[in-house]
Amino acid sequence: MPQRASTLAPFRHTTFRALWIATLVSNLGGLIQGVGAGWMMTTISDSHIMVALVQGATTLPIMLFSLASGALADNFDRRRIMLSAQSMMMAVSIALAAFAFMGWITPWLLLSFTFLLGCGTALHNPPWQASMGDIVPRQDLPAAVTLNSMGFNLMRSVGPAIGGLIVATTSVAAAFLANAVSYVALIAALWRWKPAYPPRNLPRESFVSAMSAGLRYVSMSPSLLTVMFRGWLFGIAAISSMALLPLVTRELLGGGALTYGGLLGAFGVGAILGGFLNGAVRERFSNEWIVRLACIGFGLSNILIAFSSNVWLSHVLLLPAGACWVFALSLFNVTVQLSTPRWVVGRALSLYQTATFGGMAMGSWLWGAVADSFGPALALVGSGVVLFTSVAVGLRHALPEFGALNLDPLDRFREPELRLDLKARSGPIMILVDYTIAQEDVPAFLAAMSARRRIRIRDGARQWALLRDLENPEVWTESYHVPTWIEYLRHNQRRTQADAEVTDTLWKLHKGTETPRIHRMIERQTVPVEDDMPLKGPPDIL
Repeated sequence: MPQRASTLAPFRHTTFRALWIATLVSNLGGLIQGVGAGWMMTTISDSHIMVALVQGATTLPIMLFSLASGALADNFDRRRIMLSAQSMMMAVSIALAAFAFMGWITPWLLLSFTFLLGCGTALHNPPWQASMGDIVPRQDLPAAVTLNSMGFNLMRSVGPAIGGLIVATTSVAAAFLANAVSYVALIAALWRWKPAYPPRNLPRESFVSAMSAGLRYVSMSPSLLTVMFRGWLFGIAAISSMALLPLVTRELLGGGALTYGGLLGAFGVGAILGGFLNGAVRERFSNEWIVRLACIGFGLSNILIAFSSNVWLSHVLLLPAGACWVFALSLFNVTVQLSTPRWVVGRALSLYQTATFGGMAMGSWLWGAVADSFGPALALVGSGVVLFTSVAVGLRHALPEFGALNLDPLDRFREPELRLDLKARSGPIMILVDYTIAQEDVPAFLAAMSARRRIRIRDGARQWALLRDLENPEVWTESYHVPTWIEYLRHNQRRTQADAEVTDTLWKLHKGTETPRIHRMIERQTVPVEDDMPLKGPPDIL
């Protein structure tokens, strides 16, 4: 658990400091663009749903494409992926600015450009967040995540105000152009960064296999599923304030683009304060209580803003909302990172983003539809009620504490010497592990095997089964399949230090002086399926 004094510790690392500063500039441009897009939609469309969908168009691609990006982040050079994403977003921003200067922007065209920028964000975010473990040591990781959130919200405190000023004094097109220029700093910083990735002793997973492995790992990790469910629920309700803020500015406060930028800035100031308080809050409260307090605080803020007609009061009410936003989302992010081994962290983070931003995209449409029918005030009240209700969800699905498990590689496995000349793609491979278990130890053995099953399937095993010998009931056999020999090696290298307890328990329950016997077999057909005729010549062993 990080101490309060460690909040600024990641700044000791030159690479983190350089990339963090460059990201500030890029975030500033993105927030200026967001103000321009949100305000332009209020001027070219009378639909509340269209206004809310500007936020949805930004978050929807993250829901759709984050898993693919996470698979790329875990298997390819993360720096190159981020460079590609930033370059693509710069090109889209230049095109958007050009269309705006020409007066060619329509509501659906604006949403399309915003969607493309969201695609770039979806490609960039998983490798960027997964890179935190490459840039700073594990003990500084929570502080690095908090500083990233604080950096974004530092820009949120000034970026929207600057964006509102640009829109009010020049044009929306100028705001889009400012965003295009802002990518230069981060592209340059990424170009200079030369990360030292650990060498790979196994070939990369195929793209589809990598995505499947990420889904399988998360689906067999109850703590990760809990974090993602809570992130999804928080995203649905909490996005209401950001999605409806242009309507709040225009309809509840009677303000313009400058007021809108100021309100976004107030939210950002609150988020910065939340970042500074994060360490103290984590020392005092459990993860679950932090999320509960964040939901209650955000819900109260939304309800009070719905009844406020005073511009300055609304600014003040957005401060706790910003702080609660950081408390919840940074906690979700850190919990995922510290509950996931390095080999799959990019995919786990991408699935967390898919859940959270999917909730935000859903919430943007939902609260926009409510505002269209009943007005933005009632939509804000409704989202506040949902946030209050989500507190009760924690009674059944409590957020886990992070950092309790050692997820470093176990590194006990040594590739066996084989007498068959197998290739990496040889398979299917069947593994049998024989145990001799005394009758009085059977309940403990079955409990350990239940945990073993989850670990095996999580790390890539298929068709797992536990067998008992009918003639010698003390003999139990664990069996499972993997598609190829390389997948068997990969399966064993995914084992973590935290998994060692289950293995040690099983070996202690095994009777005898020798360790459980392992049979590694390759499946072979002895007759063709087509005609049931014997094969000619010796069977193919490859």
